[in-house]
Amino acid sequence: MTLPYSVLDLAPVAVNSDIATAFTQSLQLAQHAESLGYSRYWLAEHHNMPGIASAATSVLLCHLGNGTSHIRLGSGGIMLPNHSPLVIAEQFGTLATLFGDRIDLGLGRAPGTDQLTMHALRRQPQAAVDSFPEDVAELQHYFSEENGAVQAVPGKGLQVPLWLLGSSLYSAQLAAQMGLPFAFAAHFAPEMMLRALTLYRSQFRPSTRWAKPYAMVCVNLVAADDKQHAHYLFSSVQQQFLHLYRGTAGKIPLPVAKLADDWEPHEINAMERTLARSLVGNSDDIRQGIAALLAETHADELMFNGPIVEQQARLHSFSIGAEVMQALG
Repeated sequence: MTLPYSVLDLAPVAVNSDIATAFTQSLQLAQHAESLGYSRYWLAEHHNMPGIASAATSVLLCHLGNGTSHIRLGSGGIMLPNHSPLVIAEQFGTLATLFGDRIDLGLGRAPGTDQLTMHALRRQPQAAVDSFPEDVAELQHYFSEENGAVQAVPGKGLQVPLWLLGSSLYSAQLAAQMGLPFAFAAHFAPEMMLRALTLYRSQFRPSTRWAKPYAMVCVNLVAADDKQHAHYLFSSVQQQFLHLYRGTAGKIPLPVAKLADDWEPHEINAMERTLARSLVGNSDDIRQGIAALLAETHADELMFNGPIVEQQARLHSFSIGAEVMQALG
């Protein structure tokens, strides 16, 4: 039986493109992923980032739901500190009502933006982060059959599956305590991956919905027929990292044959640590990388982030990923 494999999408906006095109390409990728046997398609919430168009996550999920038929759709994730739990319950209750049992609600504890933008979202940053466990429990209540003075309409009784996402031991421990599935963000913060997975599994407490732990690992996937071309495509990710690191984030850069010469040694080191778990190369490279990752993590599912700005190359990369997963069985 093939291990489940899924897609993470940030609706990337390239320097030579626009947001409307990003939305069209996300729908194309979702349809492509569905045809290739991908299990789920998640969008990530970010704000005030010109290169990421998935800020209104639940709205964009509705667009994808109308263009697909059976692939699971969800958030990877909704940054709960930015929102009232009731509003998120209503939004995802609406999605579950429209699309049935295809909706996942992945939750993150980080704001997904800078502090100034978080204030613009009308949230108190530290208080919202500190109340994260209580907010997750409140969400669970709204999706249950329990009665209360305040109900999520729609949402009540729909039991939308909750996931906790993270790149630290905190989220792993909370997912274990609450008996929820856990997704680790190795695509941008891989250093704590193995410790977090071990902690999650060792401390997991069975819940009504999940009798045993379920761990998903997300990594970058940039695959091409030619190894050199894959590394060329990957240069967009490397350049984007540098812009974020320097606080000059913009649209996603086009790939280059050679990175600029102005990288400082500490910037190269930080980039290599951040992107260390990325899978880049031809199908053989990807097969070896995935096999090694699974042997190391024993993940129950893999999720691939495919930050490629050229759409046909992006679609082909996910085709290679699906072929490798099916061949590995």
